[in-house]
Amino acid sequence: MRTMKKVMMMMALMLMAASGYAQEKILGKWFTESGDAQVEIYKSGDKLNGKIIWLEKGPDTKDKHNPDEKLQSRKLLGVNILSGLSQGKKKWEGGKIYNPKNGKTYKCAIWPDGDELKVRGYLGPFYETQTWKRKK
Repeated sequence: MRTMKKVMMMMALMLMAASGYAQEKILGKWFTESGDAQVEIYKSGDKLNGKIIWLEKGPDTKDKHNPDEKLQSRKLLGVNILSGLSQGKKKWEGGKIYNPKNGKTYKCAIWPDGDELKVRGYLGPFYETQTWKRKK
């Protein structure tokens, strides 16, 4: 019986370590697929979020495509474009991604793929996946 408890405890510790490793691989600064923006992914409670920390067009770039007219004059720098991602078995999912290029928000999932990050936006049954590169 003691051996079984030890085995179960070891398995639990290994799972916790693996989930922490996957999370650590995602946290940090990433260039979007187009390379014109950099997003910092960070943990808030048990969720992951991501905010714009650099824009090729400069720090004064506005959120001009936002459907909310009141937000069209805000600067994109510092805006959370990834929000509410929860850890699943193989990816972080159940969150949202805001696309400032068209002002639309989509369901989202992200997962590490080597030293890259796969970012998938969903619109109903359709999806598009981008590959983001880690800032070195």
